Amino acid sequence: MTLAHVSDPHFGRIAHPGIVDALVQEINDRAVDLVTISGDLTQRARPSEFDAATDMLQRFEPPVIVVPGNHDVYPWWRPVRRLLTPLRRYRSMVSANLTPDHITDQIAVLGINSAHGRTIKGGRIGSRERHAIRRFFQGMEDRFKVLVLHHHLTQIQALGPHDVARQAEATLNVAAEAGVHLILCGHLHISHVEPIEIVPNERRIVIASAGTATSTRGRGSNRKTNFYNRIDIMDDRFRIEERRYVSDTETFVCDNVSTFDRFVPSTIS
Repeated sequence: MTLAHVSDPHFGRIAHPGIVDALVQEINDRAVDLVTISGDLTQRARPSEFDAATDMLQRFEPPVIVVPGNHDVYPWWRPVRRLLTPLRRYRSMVSANLTPDHITDQIAVLGINSAHGRTIKGGRIGSRERHAIRRFFQGMEDRFKVLVLHHHLTQIQALGPHDVARQAEATLNVAAEAGVHLILCGHLHISHVEPIEIVPNERRIVIASAGTATSTRGRGSNRKTNFYNRIDIMDDRFRIEERRYVSDTETFVCDNVSTFDRFVPSTIS
């Protein structure tokens, strides 16, 4: 089972003329079973940006799960709409379903919304989303469990100080109790993979933060770089490959590979 994890395309701030085509072609050509997109499809939630984003979504041949990011809500200069109907354009132009899922014999994937008009950047996860996590993953013990959202649920020391969603700790605890193996997120525009020990030597969740897939908004060491993640899930382990865009050849190449045991805590190999 293979997933593609795409985040923060930010249509309206596309980095290179051929990068969207290269991303779509690579994913369609590389035997991917599911595309997961962890938010910020647009730069300013403009209709033209959503049109471009949905065109990309429709070109992917595998099934797609997508959740919104904070840039997909109405911008600050639309304060009433931002507060009252923050995701109206997203819901009408992308998907009305804010908790999309995908289930096979091998995998259970759930997306939740962390983007709200009352939060500027950091995001928030409410009790409804935590209930959805509990309910969805119940009885899925034989499957590999993946949670998709835009914002981070914990501080990643290697990334420096950064936004963490409100109610993040409670949500991370629920995800751990539900047996989630992998969390896919974005928001920070830096590609990074790290295991988080919830209970030492007993319970661990791997967090894969994808860089911006197609935009000019990379940060830190990824300031001029675009990434997406390829995730291969096997019976006893899973492998996360961070793939970096090379503008000279208009292709993505392998930048780093992390492999984890599926059942017990382990270190990156």
